[in-house]
Amino acid sequence: MRRLLFALGAAWTLPNTLIGLAGGLAGMVAGARPRWSRTELAIVFVRWPWGPGGAITLGNVILHTGEELDVPCLTYEHRAGLCRHPLVRLSDHERAHVFQYLVLGPLFLPLYLLLGGVSVRNPLERAADQYALHGHGWWPWRRR
Repeated sequence: MRRLLFALGAAWTLPNTLIGLAGGLAGMVAGARPRWSRTELAIVFVRWPWGPGGAITLGNVILHTGEELDVPCLTYEHRAGLCRHPLVRLSDHERAHVFQYLVLGPLFLPLYLLLGGVSVRNPLERAADQYALHGHGWWPWRRR
């Protein structure tokens, strides 16, 4: 059942994945290297040459400027000076975004921008940080 749900989610988010693959392939010209990550359920391009550092997820593709995705990083709440919890693993944060893409598919990017983009105000980012901190909570809206 889990594989079927993943396949359906991967098909649903395929437009986003194709954008990520195009970015990853372009980055390969400048030295990026792809690998499949079973843990992240994504193709990870390491040494991606553009951006301020860190990673961006597009469907089932993660573009990472570093050598390895499993590194400590600050949460958005840290950066905003709102908390003092421990650092999280970048791989866990990005895996949460992969899960979000599997559910939201082509709606993810417009919704992400409407909710505030790269910001502590964005519930998708806060949920990814929550998942990276505790291993659960990647979905930003809870049932009541």
